Amino acid sequence: MKKVLTILLVANLAVAVSSCEGQVKQTGASKEVYSIVAKQLQAGLDTGSLKAKNNSGIDFREAARKVTPCVVHVNSKWNAPEDQQELKEDNPFRDFFGDEFWGDFFRPFRPHGPRQGTASGVILTSDGYIVTNNHVIEDADEIEVVLHDQRSYRAKIVGADPKTDLALLKIDETNLSFLPYGNSDDVEVGEWVLAVGNPFNLASTVTAGIVSAKARNINILRDREAIESFIQTDAAVNPGNSGGALVNLDGQLIGINAAIATPTGAFAGYSFAIPVNIVKKVADDLLQFGSVQRGYLGIMIRDMTGSLAKDLDLKFTPGVYVDSLVQDGAAAEAGLKQGDIITKIDGAKVESSPQLQEIVARHRPGEKLLITFNRKGQEKNIPVVLKATSGTVAVSRKSSEAVLEMLGIDVSEITARQKKQLGIQHGLEVTRIVKGKVSEFTTMKEGFIITRINNIPVKSKDDLADIISKKGGVLIEGVYPGSKEVIYYGVGI
Repeated sequence: MKKVLTILLVANLAVAVSSCEGQVKQTGASKEVYSIVAKQLQAGLDTGSLKAKNNSGIDFREAARKVTPCVVHVNSKWNAPEDQQELKEDNPFRDFFGDEFWGDFFRPFRPHGPRQGTASGVILTSDGYIVTNNHVIEDADEIEVVLHDQRSYRAKIVGADPKTDLALLKIDETNLSFLPYGNSDDVEVGEWVLAVGNPFNLASTVTAGIVSAKARNINILRDREAIESFIQTDAAVNPGNSGGALVNLDGQLIGINAAIATPTGAFAGYSFAIPVNIVKKVADDLLQFGSVQRGYLGIMIRDMTGSLAKDLDLKFTPGVYVDSLVQDGAAAEAGLKQGDIITKIDGAKVESSPQLQEIVARHRPGEKLLITFNRKGQEKNIPVVLKATSGTVAVSRKSSEAVLEMLGIDVSEITARQKKQLGIQHGLEVTRIVKGKVSEFTTMKEGFIITRINNIPVKSKDDLADIISKKGGVLIEGVYPGSKEVIYYGVGI
């Protein structure tokens, strides 16, 4: 029988918490500043990139000793009633083996009533900021963090980012051991690394391996603008390792473990971690703004391959091919053109789409990148000022994109023709509905035209964000194309 390779997010759907003893190192408490890097520097930790000093051979003991007190158990609880469990679980093992296998083999252990999952997290600051995966805490009703020494805390969500599968948590504690940031750009294929987490509820488990590849896109994040540029390793990672640490031999954080490639549901040779340079940006944005502030080039791209070069009758140049550009986007305004091949960004080589996405994802609207590209055989350089999706270069504390993510919809402004056909002056068309508040609370269908929210006219994405961010619940008013009947949907925020 042909084997199927499945990519799984590695959260562990279980209830037990294993016991573990450990010593937590005491560090000075940070003042309240809005930067994880600044918090680490205040505590005197070197956040620069170092090479492991192993003159007497490879030794994992010192790194393991430093890291284990900084990795926590994250227990998430969903209080869905029993009759909703089948819809809410979305269990990867059921997807792989099928309902019949799941029902017959695992029936004695099927969850009833509230469901609980266990995974991992990494302490980033001495005052209790913790990073984990978004899929670990998404839609959870309660989140508990258990430290290495078995102290337990109720955690609150500072913010989450489905596009990178990261979330930032906070517990009320000080003088915690925490991991210094490394530099994932300096990580090399073949380098020794350690994965630290809580697989199968086995607390504080350390495994070793090497970096197998970088900038790996495995198409696992189901978000319309997902950013995947994973560090691939052969360090053993299993369900429960989600949100745990990938570190170098100096004990510096270089990635957050997120997924495995497997034909069985357990580790089968390769695991995938989110690079720490993405983690830095996402964590600080969530802390400062409540949502991730992303800069966009405004281009559609493809990997430049030998076959693509042949199809386009071009001389092969390693890089990323610009397929098309967004009108009035950052790249178009700077002078990039369709057919250009991007080879470097800020002097760093770019040889694949995930590499380019990772570099751009680490910058905010208004920041400048130097793009090196090949145009008809000539190398050129051009500065590009990144824009937000709204077309501005400003960051916002509650961006329209964050509100749309929370609602689980995409919208676009209606055309003059639509306004005339519907007899309305303004509105936003719902072009896509995914998991979110709208699908949770309403029966709204794609194509619905939002005209007002709480009786306030809605003319743009920014209008929508401004209205919803100020309310605890909203009444959405609008119409469907071909009908003049006004429809109302109530959404709890």
